Amino acid sequence: MRDLLPVWVPEHATAEDHELAAAVADKWQFPLVSNEPGNFMLMVEHNLLQLKDNTIAQQRGVSVDFLAADIQYRRAHGGGKKEPIAKAVGLKGEFRPTVIDATPGLGRDAYVLATLGCKVFMVERSSVVAALLEDGLRRLADSKPEQAQLFTLIHGNSIEVLASWQHAPADVVYLDPMFPHRKKAAAVKKEMKVFQHLLGNDPDADELLAPARKLATRRVVVKRPNSAEYLAGGRPSMAITSKKHRFDVYIK
Repeated sequence: MRDLLPVWVPEHATAEDHELAAAVADKWQFPLVSNEPGNFMLMVEHNLLQLKDNTIAQQRGVSVDFLAADIQYRRAHGGGKKEPIAKAVGLKGEFRPTVIDATPGLGRDAYVLATLGCKVFMVERSSVVAALLEDGLRRLADSKPEQAQLFTLIHGNSIEVLASWQHAPADVVYLDPMFPHRKKAAAVKKEMKVFQHLLGNDPDADELLAPARKLATRRVVVKRPNSAEYLAGGRPSMAITSKKHRFDVYIK
């Protein structure tokens, strides 16, 4: 896992971009560099923090943008409470669970849950990914503060954080560990390739299930590819399937 990347700002960037880059570098203890790095880096441009891998041709950069058109389209035209993830975490009537997303990635599933009214704790162990998530929440707070207030970002190893949880009780723990893509799926989105290059797979993913089941007051939900084995070999109470994924639900 690469957890210490240089932060770079292009020459044409604004003073605000330079200020943002300095703040990110200072908070997360990343080196702030003046020359463009050759491969992995964090770049600040147009008020946006991006992860870039210059070894991948035409790679546009990975960022957390909750206001992106595709995410907002899903919010406006998705299934709402009928979405598989909503059913999996137990949304029913007026009940909105408090959810710990222990493997948030770019925060897309966490955002869906927040827009449905759930309070969401995102626990991320990579300082690079945590910095991207924090940047996404910063910009979300500027446009939709009521949504941003539903999130709490925690930087730490999820296995350890779950085992020594010191925050509000959680109804649901949500797990979506990185899963190795089959070669046929190498046309996986470039942003996911960059993520895998940066983070690798999650070899300790099985270790998440036990502390998650101990902590959750109602259920644990594990998102898996439809063909994947159960996490830690634990047979779920039930499963909710979508076109590409399966949500294994462990009822407390």
